[in-house]
Amino acid sequence: MSTRTDRREAEAEAQFPPIGQFTEVEGRRVHYVQKGDGPDLVLLHGASGNLREFTFRFVDQVKDRYRVTVFDRPGLGYTELAPNLRDPWGNDGEAPLQQASLLAAAARAIGVDRPIVLGHSYGGAVAMAWALDHAPSAVVVVSGATQPWEGGLGPLYTVNGSKFGGSVVVPLISAFTTDNVVRGAVAGIFDPQEPPDGYLDHIGAPLTLRADSFRANARQVNTLKPHVIHMSQRYPELRLPVEIVHGTADEVVPIHIHSEKLVNQIEGATLHRLPGIGHMPHHVAMPAVVDAIDRAAFRAGLR
Repeated sequence: MSTRTDRREAEAEAQFPPIGQFTEVEGRRVHYVQKGDGPDLVLLHGASGNLREFTFRFVDQVKDRYRVTVFDRPGLGYTELAPNLRDPWGNDGEAPLQQASLLAAAARAIGVDRPIVLGHSYGGAVAMAWALDHAPSAVVVVSGATQPWEGGLGPLYTVNGSKFGGSVVVPLISAFTTDNVVRGAVAGIFDPQEPPDGYLDHIGAPLTLRADSFRANARQVNTLKPHVIHMSQRYPELRLPVEIVHGTADEVVPIHIHSEKLVNQIEGATLHRLPGIGHMPHHVAMPAVVDAIDRAAFRAGLR
């Protein structure tokens, strides 16, 4: 088993090596890509992803007028996960507030101060954590998971986020997940739209199937709920430009549970509903997301 898993992980890293640079924060390597010139813009990917989510096409749409920095979040891509880190509730893994602290420190280390911070999906929670504790110029939340929800996440995340799942189930998944399963998962995330041509070839999905990354991703998602309960109580404190973009057909992070509540919790926040769009507007409705960044920059006095 370990031989097959190790071989697949080595193949994943050979096929999708780091494409950016590294900075070190408290002894941990943080992987990032930086391009362009202008006001600083930081991009944070969602669950199961890495910075390639934004380098596929999105960075090229904004690098002409922003200095864009895209990070791998902790445990995903090539940013290292903190060893033996527990959140305030005793769960393993890094909470959004902890992730924001690491990435804000990494941003400062490479000369990025008070950026516009855009977060997609789980990255939306990290962007909101950045807003709460690290004073960015503005925040853009795209299909963001920012609110508590009813019920759980289903047995897969629960098992994979547990000690049993981490030691037994995760290596099995890492060793035997097929390309068809990955394609099906990606199609479900884009539904009712379709992934753009070349997307699967670029994003490096096999990196998330590495056992450590798969385990970290499951734990982050499985433990998100108590964090957004705590964070959402602080959202009314915020006094900065917040632009929210969300598709009305998003069934992964439903708009009525998340963004329609978030917009009413922050003075001056604006919600831009995208009729018929699913969970991936930064790919299938890119101009709407770019416009939200430009509005945030204007409101922050950066343009």
